[in-house]
Amino acid sequence: MLGGISRTKFAPAAKSCPFIFTRSTGVKSDAVPRKCFHVAARNLSSKPKVPLISTRQFRSNASGRAAVTDLPMFHDGPVPAPYEPPNTAKVPGLPVYDASLTDRAAYWQKIPRWANVTEAQFLKYKFHTIHTISTIMQLEVFMLEVLPPVLRRHPDFPGIVTREDFIEDVKEGIKLAPMSIRLPPHVLSIIDWENPFEDPIRRQFIPMKSSKLEDHPKVELDSLHESDDSPVEGFVHRYYDKALFLATSTCPLYCRFCTRSWSIGPDMQNVKKTTFKPQRKRWEDIFTYIEDTPQLQDIVVSGGDCYILTADNLRLIGERLISIPHIKRFRFATKGLAVSPARILDDSDGWAAEMIRLSALAKKAGKSMAIHTHFNHPKEMTWVSKMALQKLHENNVTVRNQTVLLRGVNDDVATMSSLIKTVADNNVIPYYVYQADMVQYVEDLRTPLSTILQLERHIRGSIGGFVTPNFVVDLPGGGGKRLAASYDTYDPITGRSTFTAPAVTGKNKENRVYEYWDPLHSLPKSDSSS
Repeated sequence: MLGGISRTKFAPAAKSCPFIFTRSTGVKSDAVPRKCFHVAARNLSSKPKVPLISTRQFRSNASGRAAVTDLPMFHDGPVPAPYEPPNTAKVPGLPVYDASLTDRAAYWQKIPRWANVTEAQFLKYKFHTIHTISTIMQLEVFMLEVLPPVLRRHPDFPGIVTREDFIEDVKEGIKLAPMSIRLPPHVLSIIDWENPFEDPIRRQFIPMKSSKLEDHPKVELDSLHESDDSPVEGFVHRYYDKALFLATSTCPLYCRFCTRSWSIGPDMQNVKKTTFKPQRKRWEDIFTYIEDTPQLQDIVVSGGDCYILTADNLRLIGERLISIPHIKRFRFATKGLAVSPARILDDSDGWAAEMIRLSALAKKAGKSMAIHTHFNHPKEMTWVSKMALQKLHENNVTVRNQTVLLRGVNDDVATMSSLIKTVADNNVIPYYVYQADMVQYVEDLRTPLSTILQLERHIRGSIGGFVTPNFVVDLPGGGGKRLAASYDTYDPITGRSTFTAPAVTGKNKENRVYEYWDPLHSLPKSDSSS
């Protein structure tokens, strides 16, 4: 019997790879008689078994590695150097970090008050906090400096001719808005003040009364009903294994289209805010809930904006989440990289250093930490932004981007494609493109569902799949995020689309149908003659 096994098991090895056969069995490969195979079988059976050592966190695998060295190798000599043709020129590698520095235009110097601000001064985060505009009066003075006396005529704004007309329209628009203004120097510097009507940056952050459109009857301040899924103040637990930690209700910049306009920033004429201050007592209540809820694995730390948190705040939250055994992933959400990127480059500020440290600490614990940021237009990606992102990339910090689809900002294929490619080229993962939420007072920025469907149809396949974002709708009423193309029904005439969310359960959400409604301005006009 042994002879039969020997013929089938060892003969092919002896013929195909004599060196390995000889080293493994102790028998010369040219000795092919049956007796030799018997000897080979005995030699192999007497070999010590290689132990299987599991490589768990924080445990040495030295014994396993030592055992592996006893295994036969195909070649004992040094690995040969790859062939290089003669006279091949040696080209030094040029990191992206250096390549992006070829054009370091002082774009902030276009603003008269910052005409003499040096690069070194602009790259200090303190400069941005000191010169951030946060009142109507400050903005009025600023616009008097940067706007031309007479503006280009625009068909959508026939009554606005002079800069004074424009300023008055903006002041009235702010009074009607749910969000206050807060504009750091980086943002103010990249707005085209020669053509403010159509500028995509201005449209996102500075409202105008003339552009206000009628709200759809279904819009709400808290369209996602986050308060309905809040077991602890400032904590939203909607999905089974992931939750939202609202650490603060302040941001370095306020977006007109904010989904949490009911809580973010100061009170406005039309909105009384429910704020979440960065208080240790409130955070402790949240940590206790997380520790007592073992199914939670994924935490989004947001607000507000984590750029407002100090390095000590980040350390407290990050280390606490890492220490909870069942938490596997957590992310810090911030628009700071898009609107005030100089902070990442400022070594005198500890925010970036703490993010880098927490990322490394999480990896050592077998967990993952990421930053989720928010670029909405390619124009926001200046060389300062690129340097900031490269610094994080070189230090192994994962950054993902979440874009909001906005009318007149990024709602065409060329702009959205450029944005996705730009963030991907700077080592940011394009994660989501959101349909704008059904919040009040910003219908001029909302698009119909058909727009996001067309964008995905044209963009998917034109960019690598691993850097193609998910095009999603965050369902009104608390249904969570669903792919826009996964709608159950969609009637572009009425603007009503329906979705179901089987994974979102509890509080009578099983089998619920969620509705998203297109803005009124996008619906087909009825024929009055019929």
